[in-house]
Amino acid sequence: MTRTDLIACPECDLLQRALPVPIKGTLRCCRCDAELARNHPDGLEQALALALGALVLLGISNLYPIVGLSVSGTLVQTTLAGAVRVLFHGGMWPLAILVLITTIVMPVLQTVGMLWVLLPLRLGRKPWFAPQVLRLCHQAESWGMTEVLILGLLVALVKLAHIASVVPGVALWSFGALMLVLVGAHTAFDPHSLWVRFSDVRTTSGARPHLEPPIVSGPITAAHCGLLSCHDCGLLTSAHTRDHALACPRCGATLHSRKPASLTRTWALLISAVVLYIPANVLPVMYTSSLFGAENDTILSGVAYLWTSGSWLLAIVVFIASIAVPMLKILALGYLAFSTQFHSTSAPKRRTKIYRVVEFVGRWSMLDIYVITVLVALVQFKALATIQAGPAAIAFGAVVVLTMFAAMTFDPRLIWDEAEHQP
Repeated sequence: MTRTDLIACPECDLLQRALPVPIKGTLRCCRCDAELARNHPDGLEQALALALGALVLLGISNLYPIVGLSVSGTLVQTTLAGAVRVLFHGGMWPLAILVLITTIVMPVLQTVGMLWVLLPLRLGRKPWFAPQVLRLCHQAESWGMTEVLILGLLVALVKLAHIASVVPGVALWSFGALMLVLVGAHTAFDPHSLWVRFSDVRTTSGARPHLEPPIVSGPITAAHCGLLSCHDCGLLTSAHTRDHALACPRCGATLHSRKPASLTRTWALLISAVVLYIPANVLPVMYTSSLFGAENDTILSGVAYLWTSGSWLLAIVVFIASIAVPMLKILALGYLAFSTQFHSTSAPKRRTKIYRVVEFVGRWSMLDIYVITVLVALVQFKALATIQAGPAAIAFGAVVVLTMFAAMTFDPRLIWDEAEHQP
C-alpha cells in the first residue's frame, strides 16, 4: 500500500483507501461519517458559470440601494457599504469592520478566487499562485455570510414597516439571487479534484514508500504511521523531520499532528465568550429616539416586539439565532472541551456530530448584527426618529466571533485519540 492510496479523515485521522467516488456520490469516513470527497460531473464548468453570475450580482448588490424608507415625502436609502459607513462614523467601528468583512470582503474573495482558478483552466492553462488562492478560498469560506444577511434584511424590513413606508431596492433582490448562486457555486466547486489536478504528488512529496501498518489494537490512523494530513489540501506527508514546523509540500500550509494547544485555546476563547455574553444580553443593543421619547432595546426586547406585532415566525427565528444558538454553542463546545480534557472515551461519533453542528450554526448568530446595521443606516430622520447601535451590539458581535474561533481551534481528532485507548 502506498501513501497516495490512502486518505486521512480530517476529523478522526483514520487512514482509509481513496476509493473511486461514483457520479454524484460522496465518499465518507467509515468511522465518523465525515465527508472525504465528492464527484460532481461537469462540476468545474458549473462552478465557473455560477461564479461569473455571482460576480455580476456582487456588483449590483453593492452599488444599488438595498432598501429605502419613506417618511412624509422624505426617502432615505442605503447601500450595504453605506450602512457600514454609518456604523463607522457613529463610533461603532468594530461592528462596521465585522459587517464589512463578512458581507462584502469574504464573498468577493471567494468569488474572485474561484474565477482566478477556473478561468485559466477553462482556457487550458494553469492559474498563477493556484495553491495560495485555493487556501484563501478554503479559509474564507467560513466567514462569508450572505445567507445570514438575507434573513437579517427580512427581519429588518418587518421592523421598518412599523415605522414608515418601506421601498425595496434593487440590491435586495440581487442579494437573494446572489445567495442562491453562491450556494450552487460552492456545491459544484470541488477543491479536492483541483489539488490533484494542479500538483503531482510523486514530484511534490518525493518517492512513495510502502507503508507497513504499525501493530496497534485499534484502527490505524495517520499519526500511528508517522504521517501528517494537511487540513487545507489533504496531502499526507511524512512527519519524520527535525524541523520545528513542517510545511505542506503541495500548498505550503504549516503541518501539525494535532492543532497546537487546541484545548487551551478553546477554553480561553470560550471563557471570553461567556464573559461577554452577559453584557450582550443585558445592555442595550439599540438606542431609539423619536417624538414620543427615547427607548433602549435589548436583544430579548427585540424578540418580544416581533412577537407582539404578530411576526411570530420571525420572533422565533431571531430568538433561536440570537439567544439560543450562542448559548448552545458555548455549552456544546464546553462539553466537548471538558470531556476531551478529562479523557472521556464515551460516544466519540456522537460528540463529533455535535462538533459539526456547532461549526454549521456558528454563523447564524450574526443575524441580529445585520438587523441593527440596516436599522441604524435607515432610521436617521433627525427630529422625527433616529436609531443608534448600543454597546451590547459590539459585545454580541465579539461573542459570535469568539465562539466561531473556538470551534475552529478545537481539534475533533482529540476525541478519537482518547477513544482509541478504550479496550
